[in-house]
Amino acid sequence: MNLKNYFETLCSSFTENKQLIDSLWNEVETRYSEKGRHYHNLLHLENMFSELEAVKSHISDFTAISFSVFYHDVIYDASSKSNEEKSAAKAEKRLGELHLNKDRISLISAQILATKSHHQSDNEDTNYLLDADLSVLGKDFKTYLEYTQNIRKEYAIYPDFLYKPGRKKVLKHFLELESIFKTEYFKDKYEAQARENIAAELQLLK
Repeated sequence: MNLKNYFETLCSSFTENKQLIDSLWNEVETRYSEKGRHYHNLLHLENMFSELEAVKSHISDFTAISFSVFYHDVIYDASSKSNEEKSAAKAEKRLGELHLNKDRISLISAQILATKSHHQSDNEDTNYLLDADLSVLGKDFKTYLEYTQNIRKEYAIYPDFLYKPGRKKVLKHFLELESIFKTEYFKDKYEAQARENIAAELQLLK
């Protein structure tokens, strides 16, 4: 998928202001291309869209979920605990400039905030978003290892004695969930492999 073209197409449903669309895309592209983003970058967005494309017929508002993908990590600082809140606020501001209606902006903001805790949502679209966001956990082990190495690079400011306990806590949290994935489609596709991958990474972190 060409992210730029898709973003422009999405925005053009709401405005004919080419300059505004260009400036919004430039901001998204610049943010996701920041130095230090080894995983939370444009490739992550591409991967999420390719996962969501397969379940498009199950998603009731693909426009909203698409904006949620573009903005869910627009603010990302490995040392911050409020990336999702800041990303949601940025989305609200920018989508307000595009004149999306308030209900849709609220939905998108809620979807972005949901990526913080990854709890089951009453909104099924949100569950698909969360599952696409975590789909890397269920990939083949080589891909999974690359992901873990990129995450480690993003947290390079932390020495191992700080990083490892934090990472273990995150991984154990996933294993304690009744199900890592919220939708039947992603559960069937990735749950078993994700649990194997996480257990293997926990062994490597000893």
